[in-house]
Amino acid sequence: MDRQITQHRVYDSSPDDGARVLVDRLWPRGLSKEAAHLDAWLREVAPTNELRRWYGHDPERYEEFRARYLAELADDAHREAADRLRELADQGPLTLLTATRDPGISHTAVLAEWLTDGERR
Repeated sequence: MDRQITQHRVYDSSPDDGARVLVDRLWPRGLSKEAAHLDAWLREVAPTNELRRWYGHDPERYEEFRARYLAELADDAHREAADRLRELADQGPLTLLTATRDPGISHTAVLAEWLTDGERR
């Protein structure tokens, strides 16, 4: 099934966002729950604190971070949240939200790839 999954900063919004799901472990600074306009907050699918701290959004570490996070996603601890994301994506457009400055090298990029391609591997 082709899923339309995008990623944005939680501070940005678009009328084409579809279901808006925050996938960060921590709540974004300076943002009220009302202003976030979320359909869900699935912090359980975010990288562990240890992995998040190790990575520190260092572009040099992205490939290793990607591999480690994919290994975490394969763990049963992420299954329920991942299933919920798949359900939302099957219903229409899904936007994965993060507070990180560069979503392209964040866990949202890995998660979007995993949700769209992971089942075909």
